[in-house]
Amino acid sequence: MTCGGAGRGWDVRRFSELASTNDWLLAQARAGAGAGTVAVADHQSAGKGRLGRRWEAPPGRSLLVSVLLRPVAPPGALFAVTAALALAAVEGCAAVAGVEPGIKWPNDLLIGEEKVAGILAESDPAAPGGRPGSTAVVAGLGCNLDWGDLPGATCLAAHAGRPVDRDALLDALLDALAPRVAMLDSEDGRRRTLGELRARCVTLGRRVQLATAGAGTLTGTATAIDADGRLVVTTGAGDVGVAAGDVVHLRPLLEPPR
Repeated sequence: MTCGGAGRGWDVRRFSELASTNDWLLAQARAGAGAGTVAVADHQSAGKGRLGRRWEAPPGRSLLVSVLLRPVAPPGALFAVTAALALAAVEGCAAVAGVEPGIKWPNDLLIGEEKVAGILAESDPAAPGGRPGSTAVVAGLGCNLDWGDLPGATCLAAHAGRPVDRDALLDALLDALAPRVAMLDSEDGRRRTLGELRARCVTLGRRVQLATAGAGTLTGTATAIDADGRLVVTTGAGDVGVAAGDVVHLRPLLEPPR
């Protein structure tokens, strides 16, 4: 492990390998680690995705990073942390690779229809060390940098037409995230964060199929992201707000011949 700062105010811890950067940082949060602690690994032996899935990445070919934040916000507003990291990642990719991904609700970055990065946020309200009313939130990002000829994956280098430096992307991401952190403490700041998310969200306006735990599978048009980060899907039976689920972007319906 090595320590170093990437971006003002960040405490960056670097590892050649961890089971999971999120798991390591959650353990640090429960031991009282401060907001702004960052874990970066060359490789994860048990990387995590949403819904208990594994995040698989070849060693040294991705940016694997988790950030500990302690926003003063109600539990229902913590989706704004995921939004803030996604927006910072988009800005970092644009600055370093010249590629600007779109954000697919709830937590993926896409180039076209191909996934280049995913985000997983986990929280522990009981973790000590924060300000009154704060919650420890660990937000992790896995971004494909250069996967070469590996099948089934896209990466920044393939779209940039050149290698993308991992440390440069980390610096750019943290620089873009820093001014967004304070915004998470206020209702107005969270509202503006979600407004930016809506502007960059490529799911809105699309026909989608959405698999949920409680409402089954929905098919309709994604029409809004509400104040708590829920995706609103307009179906034949009306509007349904979903807090979590797997989204598939569907092709538009063909208009009938005239």
